[in-house]
Amino acid sequence: MKTNENILLLADAYKYSHHKLYYPGTSTIYSYMESRGGQFNETVFYGLQYFLKHYLEGAVITKEKIDEAAAFLPQVFGRNDVFDRSKFDQILNKYGGRLPVRIKAVPEGSVIPVNNVMMTIENTDPDCFWLSNFLETLLMQVWYPSTVATLSREIRKIVDSYYKDTASSAAQAGIDFVLNDFGFRGVSSVESAGLGGSAHLLNFRGSDTIIGSVLAKNYYEAQQVYGVSVPATEHSVCTLLGEEGELEVFRHVLKSFPTGIVACVSDSFDIFRACSEYWGEELKEMILSRDGVLVIRPDSGDPVFTLLKVFAILMNKFGYTINDKGYKVLPPQVRVLQGDGVNIDMIRFIYGALKVNGISAENLVLGMGGALLQKVDRDTQKFAFKCSYAEVSGKPVDVQKSPVELDSHGQLVQSFKKSKAGKLKLIRKNDQYQTVRQESEPAFEDKLLTVFENGELTNTNNFEAVRSRAALK
Repeated sequence: MKTNENILLLADAYKYSHHKLYYPGTSTIYSYMESRGGQFNETVFYGLQYFLKHYLEGAVITKEKIDEAAAFLPQVFGRNDVFDRSKFDQILNKYGGRLPVRIKAVPEGSVIPVNNVMMTIENTDPDCFWLSNFLETLLMQVWYPSTVATLSREIRKIVDSYYKDTASSAAQAGIDFVLNDFGFRGVSSVESAGLGGSAHLLNFRGSDTIIGSVLAKNYYEAQQVYGVSVPATEHSVCTLLGEEGELEVFRHVLKSFPTGIVACVSDSFDIFRACSEYWGEELKEMILSRDGVLVIRPDSGDPVFTLLKVFAILMNKFGYTINDKGYKVLPPQVRVLQGDGVNIDMIRFIYGALKVNGISAENLVLGMGGALLQKVDRDTQKFAFKCSYAEVSGKPVDVQKSPVELDSHGQLVQSFKKSKAGKLKLIRKNDQYQTVRQESEPAFEDKLLTVFENGELTNTNNFEAVRSRAALK
């Protein structure tokens, strides 16, 4: 048995003491998740269904798992009065190991302004009041696919904007393939690659992270493979014959894939010589006679200055046309891929520089690795999971934190970490999302839907529906 599949061992250690620490008479704990702000002013909600299916659905508590935890956890605490197996034995005996909680959430792919509730959880058995926030550790990890989906979508906004300004009408259909996910090797786990890789596929289709498409199919019933790629070299291919053999390797690449798209990293020795002498002279006719596209990839140097010089060389050697927006476009057999040093800020700089120099965005595709799947954290969108309602001794209690803090000037101010109070719902009023108390605004329906109750998924999303909700309107 793998401990990482044992739900009893998938919580922060301190939470095992909460069954004692909640005040006597507590029978309900109701908590919610939100993005409290961060880098972007709206957040794509995505990934919950994976965690529900993979970790929470069905009979997830067994005698064997309880035994494992009972042997393991006293070693964590150095004492025997923290972990209480009877709490889990009760769930096993009463519910067959299914978790007595109710989870509500916005439909996945929804784009929600920050500071709004996106998910809630509450126990359905008063004896299991401790369970709601015991599950916080696992459920909070929804921050990761949600943040990657949000980041990818924000980049989509940038790409759309520059395509609208500089690319031909015919090129608009290619936007889906502009930003390619190169992040698998840079993430911390295969699970991260699957979650982050599938999150990116809500906005684009270019991806070398195959496991993202696999997750979308296995957990979201995707009707097709959304992540697509092309044949491409790496430096081990292009340096195999040394510097003097680079031209011959390039020729071999073109012969190996005489049709369709093929990408070739070209900076192994001198990217500018490669563009000018090899691609632009020795292999020019071979390239222009292909029924396909050669994508030339620089992979070092300052992205902006390198790309401007590469485009200047290629347009000098291959020529260019002026599109219907008045910008230069290479022949359709030649494009450029920038996959080194790419992040959202660099993408803005790159497209801005191309536009200033009269170069259409349609000449360029992008690859993004660590900055897409790894260089995000829970504070990128300031995700929080807080209790807002409880019942103690049969009475409802609004629960809220409202700290004051010292700012950078030493002044006492209200913290942004102030939480919400009461049972919540998310409504759509005046074409805007708003979080309100459940008892208020009775004329407006709650956008939070029950997705999990007592061990069963009650409302699932397929990947096509999730993509549709996340799409730019």
